[in-house]
Amino acid sequence: MSVFAVQPERNNDDVQAVTALRAHAEEMIGRHQRRIEHFTSELGRPRTLYWILAFVGLWVGFNLSASRFGLPPFDRPPFPWLQGLVGLGALLMTTTVLTTQNRQTRRAEQRGQLELQVNLLAEQKVAKVIGLLEELRRDIPSVRDRVDREAEIMTAPINPHAAMAALEQTNEAGAQGGEEGNDLPEGGGAPAVPPEE
Repeated sequence: MSVFAVQPERNNDDVQAVTALRAHAEEMIGRHQRRIEHFTSELGRPRTLYWILAFVGLWVGFNLSASRFGLPPFDRPPFPWLQGLVGLGALLMTTTVLTTQNRQTRRAEQRGQLELQVNLLAEQKVAKVIGLLEELRRDIPSVRDRVDREAEIMTAPINPHAAMAALEQTNEAGAQGGEEGNDLPEGGGAPAVPPEE
């Protein structure tokens, strides 16, 4: 079987794995969490704004014009009951949105961790491929052997801790660049990340 015939099967397996992970994450959502997220999604629709405006308009309009029709207004200006309802609604909306965002944040962190692991694994594979190519180049008699410093550096896998330290150094230098100057090396870019020992 050729590589081109195997590749679609591999892609299907990857898609199924991602779909299974997402389905598992959805199954882990509790009943209350699911109801809150459904309520939050309903609040985020444009019609919710129209309903709120219509409710407030009817409330204010009735209490302002009730005396003209001989009806007692139940919430006279400055509408303390309406203010209480608005405050309670704002509290409930804030709580539901925060509850939804907390789960989305946890899911985003898990997805970021998975992406980091996949990227590190891909980087190790690329380093291995470069090493094999360099070894093959040295073994072929028809190819002139030479020292390639860049290929040697790329062969060594990157140390994640050193990469994180370099990223933090770059962020700190960028934050202080407006006042104390930029500590980055000439020509821009991030500080060099030492390879993993």
